[in-house]
Amino acid sequence: MLRGNSGSGKSSVAAEVRRRHGHRDLAVVAQDVVRREILRERDVPGAANIDLIDTIVRWSLGHGYHVLLEGILYSGRYGAMLEALVTDHPGPSHLYYLDIPFEETLRRHTTKPNAHHFGEREMARWYRARDLLPCPHETVIGPDQSLHATVEQIMRDARLPSAPEPASAPDRPN
Repeated sequence: MLRGNSGSGKSSVAAEVRRRHGHRDLAVVAQDVVRREILRERDVPGAANIDLIDTIVRWSLGHGYHVLLEGILYSGRYGAMLEALVTDHPGPSHLYYLDIPFEETLRRHTTKPNAHHFGEREMARWYRARDLLPCPHETVIGPDQSLHATVEQIMRDARLPSAPEPASAPDRPN
């Protein structure tokens, strides 16, 4: 599970984990996709996306997938569902929180393709400083840890093998 504020780098980390792992046994469940694209709903307490995320994660785990759930996933709204997922999962669960200062999330936001959809005012309203879950095993990743180091840590902790590097094309005779 990868949580953090808007602009903290969650989607970039998830995409790089998927790219590096390269196998088809990894389901990346993005809160934004479920909430905004599939259901087109606002992030409010008791929203339908909470149950749908739970269902997708459980279905994926039940069918042998590794699951990387990523999103803001506010502890007050999603915490009970997230804790139930961790409690009910018989295998290891790894939880990460990207603890990035507001100013840095703003800077990162300007590099995103959807930067024109919302700005500083909305991000300030959504920002929750250190919105940790009450469970003791959520690893906090600070702003000084690079994308590469974060991906390495997640892959190592989850024991996700990296895909072999593609072989270069053989030399053709002239």
